[in-house]
Amino acid sequence: MNSPTATFLHTPPALLPVPRVTSQYVCQACGARTRQFFGRCAGCGGWNTLVEQQEAAADSRRRRPVAPAAEAGVPRRSEPIQAVGERPLQRLASGYAELDRVLGGGLVPGSLVLLGGDPGIGKSTLLLQSARAMASRVPVLYVSAEESAQQVKLRWRRLAERDGAETAEPGEGDGGPGLRLLAETDLELVLQELEGLRPAVAVIDSIQALHDAELGSAPGSVSQVRDCAAALARIAKRQDTALLLVGHVTKEGMLAGPKVLEHLVDAVLTFEGDRFASHRLLRAVKNRFGATHELGVFEMRDRGLAEVSNPSELFLGGDGPSPGSGVIVACEGTRPLVVELQALVSPTSYASPRRTTTGIAANRLHQILAVLEKHLGLPLSRFDCYLAVAGGLEVEEPAADLGVAAAVVASHRDLTLPAGTVLVGELGLGGQLRPVGQLELRLQEAARLGFVRAVVPKGSGLGPIAAGLGLELREAASVAEALVAALGTDPAAERD
Repeated sequence: MNSPTATFLHTPPALLPVPRVTSQYVCQACGARTRQFFGRCAGCGGWNTLVEQQEAAADSRRRRPVAPAAEAGVPRRSEPIQAVGERPLQRLASGYAELDRVLGGGLVPGSLVLLGGDPGIGKSTLLLQSARAMASRVPVLYVSAEESAQQVKLRWRRLAERDGAETAEPGEGDGGPGLRLLAETDLELVLQELEGLRPAVAVIDSIQALHDAELGSAPGSVSQVRDCAAALARIAKRQDTALLLVGHVTKEGMLAGPKVLEHLVDAVLTFEGDRFASHRLLRAVKNRFGATHELGVFEMRDRGLAEVSNPSELFLGGDGPSPGSGVIVACEGTRPLVVELQALVSPTSYASPRRTTTGIAANRLHQILAVLEKHLGLPLSRFDCYLAVAGGLEVEEPAADLGVAAAVVASHRDLTLPAGTVLVGELGLGGQLRPVGQLELRLQEAARLGFVRAVVPKGSGLGPIAAGLGLELREAASVAEALVAALGTDPAAERD
């Protein structure tokens, strides 16, 4: 009598069970799946984003029910949270204080960091500089999936010349393990290199360029990005390798690929700035090991990125005060920044006046203009208003309201704010000034840069501290009082 095993071994190949292949349409923007093609994705509303992918059908067999642990004699795998052992969090310095600030103190072993930014903004340059600095202490692997090894070597040589090490090779002269380079797009080969080398830090440039041969989709698709990132995350957690991933962005400025990529990583950093300007801003959108409101400032030079130790000087005008300009102290996390605001108010030629902003939300400007017209009687509804933040910085906090109001009024009345004056305060709809946070930190930064006068909301209680800093503190309860203290004249004295 033939056994089932013998029957299976003698079955012709044509009769063996073949996994059934199904076709699905996957959205390249959000990862939604459907069995029918539509011109518009039902998940995110994107047009022409559905791409057909063939996948093997999942096994239809169901798992048998598991008996309770008490009956089966299997010990429970969970434990009381008080009994969970704690491991000290030892961070690895990236070699750049600005990058460590945004990360929350450095790289955490086994963490995944996703860095996104526009093309040409300097993502690869930043990570290669950081990898070169860390290679003097720990093994670092740089995986280039978009550029050849020769192209990366040219950039590395340019960075080495900046530090005066033209003849040095990676790892020579610094006593460290050095920087290893792998130019490869095959995910399997990258995983083998990570298994064999077991580096402390690995850089993947970029995650959209990696390709898993077991998947039929093209590199950069939703399934490729998701599966490649998941495979890298597993090996990083197992080996305690800090993984830095470079991610592409869409034309809307969002990170390309499925949203699950951002949920999978521990930190999401964005590299911002005009690539035709010199400065770059590094922000954290998500950070499981630190705050998300810190800011790092870099300056792009001919031989790489350089840290900006005093960013306030970068966002200040060098020609002194002018009509329609005001200076504020904005806080990005724990970093205070002295920023210059510029306003231009001119009679309108249209039925509806124009409102244009750069660096501040337009709705915020509309609200401030309405408060000034209501409580000061300024006919700003008949004037065009243009507002810009010097240096291209984005200011989102309401502490800039008083500076915006002062700049608008100064431009409307053709006045100039006294030199050495900073303005800090939130403007309420009733015309009152509301207190802001971290006021002492802001005053310290203003005093360090040589400012002598500060207009702040009333009730701060920082008079003695400001006097010790050499600042003349002028407190005001309303926007009218604050503008009189700042401009030296009543802006509502002459009404049209």
